[in-house]
Amino acid sequence: AFPHDKLQTAEGNATDCNTHITPQKLCFISLFLKIYLGTCQRGPLRSITGPGVNTQGEFSGNYAYGAWGRDPKPEMRKENWYWMVPLTSSQYANYIRFYPSLKDKIMYNSNIQIASSNPTTNTIQGPNNVLYGSALYYNCYNRDAVCRFNLTSKSIMLLNILTRTFDSNFCHLEDCYLYTDLDLATDESGVWVVYTTTEALGNLVLTKVEETEPPTLSKTWHTSVYKRSVTNTFLACGVLYATRYIDTNVEEVFYSFDTTTGMENFKVNIFINKVSPNIFSLNYNPVDQMLYAYSNAKMVSYKALFGYSDRYFS
Repeated sequence: AFPHDKLQTAEGNATDCNTHITPQKLCFISLFLKIYLGTCQRGPLRSITGPGVNTQGEFSGNYAYGAWGRDPKPEMRKENWYWMVPLTSSQYANYIRFYPSLKDKIMYNSNIQIASSNPTTNTIQGPNNVLYGSALYYNCYNRDAVCRFNLTSKSIMLLNILTRTFDSNFCHLEDCYLYTDLDLATDESGVWVVYTTTEALGNLVLTKVEETEPPTLSKTWHTSVYKRSVTNTFLACGVLYATRYIDTNVEEVFYSFDTTTGMENFKVNIFINKVSPNIFSLNYNPVDQMLYAYSNAKMVSYKALFGYSDRYFS
């Protein structure tokens, strides 16, 4: 529910707008900046353009599942590197692959091994993993836990979900994506984990990952959107966005949840033009404001645009 005290404050601020100096819409923009935008001041997600990058992975159709992107908090001299985790047909992986350039992804690449084989302890399970601060965050094999693999020390730490996760994958129509019980995401503030629990009745739950040593799970938010109605989630500016399948060519960002205000929106109505029927992983990078999608063995990127359009004042 929207906090009544914040609503009263917002109404007061709107009344105080000086219409002789500031146009009415700018007054409303000031109002929205205080109650809607999460942690950023550039406005809400307005549209998604692209695809930009649309390239077949090295392994063609042999690795339909996976994830890729760029580290939002990279080590020095690796600001422009890309990473990829290709999953086997059983949706497991035991290494992460790096590319200094997408143009030379076959000739110039390097692997960092995480586990000795597939599947075993510390194996990557499922496509929803992210790289942040030179560490890979992923769903630990056969556990209700997040693994953090430090690329420098090669050490692995576990973050156990305190309440057992409800067995609920991302789905569309009658098809569900295997091993998507936990979804990892990055935004301007760091790493988040999205899941659901029995207590939440299958609705999305969101928890912030704190970059402590060891890392910890901190504040948790509960939403009213059913996880099996969602195909993917991502975060930008502390706002959770959820997508759903429209058809083989289009995916829709239909829902948002602002962690600053607790405000939900089921009518986001932003569309993504797909290059393949299924997007198996989707993550936002706050540095270049790009969305990185892994879609039926293809590495695809989209530009996220923020700001106000007339629909926010209708």
